[in-house]
Amino acid sequence: MTTGDEEWFDEAAGPLVRPYAMTGGRTRSDTLGLDLITLVVAMHTADDADVEPEYAGILSACQYPTSVVEVAAKVDLPLQVVKVLLSDLITQRLIMFRSPVAPGAEPPSQHVLQAVLDGIRKL
Repeated sequence: MTTGDEEWFDEAAGPLVRPYAMTGGRTRSDTLGLDLITLVVAMHTADDADVEPEYAGILSACQYPTSVVEVAAKVDLPLQVVKVLLSDLITQRLIMFRSPVAPGAEPPSQHVLQAVLDGIRKL
């Protein structure tokens, strides 16, 4: 039992909400192929969308194109939890995403990478 003014968190441990509670027990979000460097951007502000606090925090963190790993760092949640929550927001059309490299595209050749490196060194 708790009293009205007793708080449900410990300063050192943080909030007592398990990550699986935030995701409804889901642990994977492989359907969209989000990886660490996938860029996401919010199409709405947190004030415009009527969403739970975890989703609102992600929407606030995504006002400019941001990588998935940066979003996880900004909202201070585990990466896999953020990927699941981002998938929900993408499905609701509140966030857009784009992988930096198209699937099946060939990586740049060694010659192109060397030319870029040489150009940077000349700066």
